[in-house]
Amino acid sequence: MGTVAASDAPAVDLADPGFWQLPAPARAAAFAELRRLPGPVFVGERSEARAAGRPAKAPAKGYHALVRHADVVEASRTPAVFLSGPGVTTPEPARWVRLLFGDSMVNLDDPRHAQLRRIVSRAFTPRLISRVEDDIRRVAARLVDRVERERPEDFVTSVAAELPFQVICNMMGIPEEPRRAILDQVNHASEHTGVARPLRSRIRVPGRGLRALARMQGMVADLGRERRRRPTDDLISALVTADVDGRRLTGRELGAFFSLLLVAGVETTRNALAHGLHLLTAHPEQRALLLGDLDRHLGGAVDEIVRHSTPIIQFRRTLAVDHRLGGPEGTLLRAGEKVVLFFGSANRDETVFTDPDAFDITRTPNPHLGFGGGGPHYCLGAHLARQEMKVLYRELFTRLPEARSLGGPDLVPSSFDHRVRSLRFTF
Repeated sequence: MGTVAASDAPAVDLADPGFWQLPAPARAAAFAELRRLPGPVFVGERSEARAAGRPAKAPAKGYHALVRHADVVEASRTPAVFLSGPGVTTPEPARWVRLLFGDSMVNLDDPRHAQLRRIVSRAFTPRLISRVEDDIRRVAARLVDRVERERPEDFVTSVAAELPFQVICNMMGIPEEPRRAILDQVNHASEHTGVARPLRSRIRVPGRGLRALARMQGMVADLGRERRRRPTDDLISALVTADVDGRRLTGRELGAFFSLLLVAGVETTRNALAHGLHLLTAHPEQRALLLGDLDRHLGGAVDEIVRHSTPIIQFRRTLAVDHRLGGPEGTLLRAGEKVVLFFGSANRDETVFTDPDAFDITRTPNPHLGFGGGGPHYCLGAHLARQEMKVLYRELFTRLPEARSLGGPDLVPSSFDHRVRSLRFTF
């Protein structure tokens, strides 16, 4: 098995912004074609000039597209070979940005990643986790109360985005007064990640996004300093006072972690919740099965929603050493080369999932990679996301069993996440 040369690859260009604007079935078919190749295809990344519609030189850099379940798992669980430190997003974060704002845990390797993860894990005490689970139930009940009372039209803004945002703010101990401003900063900071847009916009918008990130992290750093002086019973206090091997989170690390929680925790859960409502509407037989026995099927429904929708489409890794993917006879990847892990493709791998394009809430086993492929970067918030989805759907369908989407979701074309801009609904 070897790398597939561009001349031998099918006419699928993952670096072309137009690819991510194709209908979902067309993209799924393209990834199925890539999975049938003898090895990962090399994708040459286009320059700004090419993206803007001007002639460009041949791409000088690119990545190997890992589209099979086994390959994504191998890269995820071999962190000494497949590094996150150079950056997991496309494009990689600029060095000056990382120096200014601090490193997100997703862009770190051991030992620094393990040290920060231990500090964060220590802060999630059983008491905090129990309180968060109670809070999820309270927030979900309040949101469904509001849906009944006000009959909003958009499920994303009224329910799907509100639940994880309010739960995370409550968990962190963010006061009510600045929450709207923080949510605005989150939206500004993440709205163009992986999105195809004109060159002029790409030059202008990053400054706006970085200003939003700076304001958000500044708010949290101020709260961290206050909690060090006067700790309370919240996660910020736990993070800035937790002592693991003489270390606790600095103000900059706290800001970077909060940004990760909000952008990763809010965006991914809101998108999964919205996709889930639409999937259960578009598959009435699955909806009837779920509502017929919530206790039996709710956990499976949540995992199948995450598999089928895959909120995070891709992450990048960098080879630390030469490595043969898949074993001694596998594809040779060279030190310094890049790979991109396509989680959505892995979650449709025909060798792992029977009838992978079907939406089946009874699917078992369901070894999906919607929270990552395992290893040290497996999603810290996986349990929280599952709890939020289960509690919200239970509250919604118990009280409003006719809740359903109206038409399909309004999607944002993105190569990074499966983002839902809005979803009309009724009950």
